[in-house]
Parts: sequence; C-alpha cells; structure tokens
Amino acid sequence: MAVKLDRQQVAGQLQRLTDWTLQGDQIERLFTNRLDPTEHPYFAEVAGLRVSAHLLLRRNGDAIQFVPLHMRAWHAGESTWRGQARCNDFSVGIELEGGGGDDGYSDAQYAGLVELTRALRAVLPLRDVAGHSDIAPGRKTDPGERFDWARFLSALALK
Repeated sequence: MAVKLDRQQVAGQLQRLTDWTLQGDQIERLFTNRLDPTEHPYFAEVAGLRVSAHLLLRRNGDAIQFVPLHMRAWHAGESTWRGQARCNDFSVGIELEGGGGDDGYSDAQYAGLVELTRALRAVLPLRDVAGHSDIAPGRKTDPGERFDWARFLSALALK
C-alpha cells in the first residue's frame, strides 16, 4: 500500500519529535525506521517517514554509524547549501543526541564532534560544516541555539 505524505507536515512533526528527548534505544530505532507507532503519538504520525543519518553522536561522545559514508542518508530533506539543492546528495549527516532541552550539548559531544570531523576531513574532501538549520531554515532548527559554534570551530581549528 502506498501512502502519500505531506513532507512539510511530517518534517514539522519530526522536528517536534527530535525536540522531545528520545529515550533508551528510541533514537537508534528512529534512524533505522523501527519506531513502534503505538509507543508515542508522534511515532504514529511519522510512521511512514523514512529518515536516516550517517552518524549519531551520543551525549557521552560515542559515535554510531547508520549509513556508510559513500551512500546517501536521508537526514536533510528539502534543503539547499550555497546554491546547491538536495543536500542529502552531497553531504554527511551527523545527528547530535539531545541539545533541545536545558542540558544543551555535553563536553564529550563537542570533543567527539571535533574528533569525528577531523577523521572525516582525513578521508573526504569536506569544504564546509553547517547545521540542519542552515540548510533547511524555517523547517529544521537543529543543532539549535544551545550549540556553541564558536567553541566547536575554535576547537576544530586547533591541531
């Protein structure tokens, strides 16, 4: 059975879902499209949406890979960066656990993100680093106000 989804509506629902703190293995189930629609009202609303990220950076700094780097992940949706549309076609999607609540992002996440970005730069021709809010403004809000870009970029610049 085919289900037609209103991508803008579903994207908004997904953003509300990611603003809510996923618990236990829910975040892994989100990015492997195995959420139980009966477990949470938003899970039912996004049940037909297929999302993925190349990598997830946990609050403790550990990285989990969901999609091989040479394959497309479905993390950005409708997006544009520096005049080029369809960012999923040419980007690596890294999701950060949490950040939407009062806790912000952890020291371990910043350290892990710096380490991960350096490792990616060693094997890929990375030119830019941008947030989902930069490539899909008005539709996506992550990493959000609580992400300290100056801290991340300064640490990334250090050898």
